[in-house]
Amino acid sequence: MYSNERSKLDKFRSNLPWLVRYPFVRAKNILGQNLFEKKHVIITVADHFEPAWSAKGALGLDDQRRRLDEYYELARKTGEATLDSDGTKFRHTNFYPAEQYDKQLLDTMAEMQKEGLGEVEIHLHHGIEKPDTAENLRKVLIEFRDILAEEHKCLSRFDGEKEPKYAFVHGNLALANSANGKYCGVDEEMQILADTGCYADLTLPSAPDETQVPMLNEIYECGLPLTEKIPHRKGKPLEVFGNKPQLPLIFTGPLIMNWTRRIKGIPVPRLDDSGLAANQPLNLARFNRWMSANITVKGQSDWVFIKLYCHGFFDHDQSACIGEDATRFFNEVIENGEKTGNYKVHFASAREAFNMVSAAIDGKKGNPHEFRDYRLRTIMDENFDESG
Repeated sequence: MYSNERSKLDKFRSNLPWLVRYPFVRAKNILGQNLFEKKHVIITVADHFEPAWSAKGALGLDDQRRRLDEYYELARKTGEATLDSDGTKFRHTNFYPAEQYDKQLLDTMAEMQKEGLGEVEIHLHHGIEKPDTAENLRKVLIEFRDILAEEHKCLSRFDGEKEPKYAFVHGNLALANSANGKYCGVDEEMQILADTGCYADLTLPSAPDETQVPMLNEIYECGLPLTEKIPHRKGKPLEVFGNKPQLPLIFTGPLIMNWTRRIKGIPVPRLDDSGLAANQPLNLARFNRWMSANITVKGQSDWVFIKLYCHGFFDHDQSACIGEDATRFFNEVIENGEKTGNYKVHFASAREAFNMVSAAIDGKKGNPHEFRDYRLRTIMDENFDESG
């Protein structure tokens, strides 16, 4: 079993690459904003969706099913009370762990998806006791991908293609063996993701964890060969009329220092990693920080992408991510946009956000709502000829 003990010096060293780059990224974020144009703000919530989680250890299936039923009702209540500028319900993208598959749980999640309360994508914890192998990783991803697509009609496809496509969040944040061998072990993981149909990874940001890479506040394609360890540590940001990007895209959420905290009157920065959690307040000041990250496709400055994350079954965080606090906050954000006329909010699944990015690359303009199904369509909604 890996040890979680790391000295403060080790933590500082592992965070140094992105910390050194951070001031330059923030300057670029701020100076690159066009403050005089009306924005379309595309909000995606990546939920590390683990109904088995509890502070006392993994729950049995009966408890998981009960918790999911309760979550479903809460998601419905919040979704119906929180509509974006297009009338789309607030919802998460639900990244379910492949290693915890249960048919009844996924049947319920598929019903949630049909109701517009959260598309299902793939989460995976692996290499926990010892490093995983490339062969096993490929097998696990393909088997779970096909179960989701065939048994539950989840995931998506490009028009005219049969292979299911998926978005991914890595368990324990160790994408492409970025935790020095822990919680993964497969250097070529990104290539395997590409080979098995992954269109986007939504793991980042992960600071202050050692897995955080120097690429900050961007949507980008990996800049190094996918067969290498941590190929996403370098990257090429996407741009309008640019080359067709290599998949999977890396969708990072805002990573920003919050300088408003004071200890004995002295500013002491706190890292805002764009998590929906009880220990970070949800208010317009925080939303404005996320906006200031200015995550866009270069050349399409009025479409701003805000990728948030949460753990929907952390009891202490549930109000902030899917309950009363989330309802209050996101309605406040929407109402502020309508009142000021500065922006409109669009809730988007990971798939829809990918489609909007693809549309921006192709030079599409206007309301991103029109491009929710631009390239990828959900298997639930398609009319493929299954005999072909």
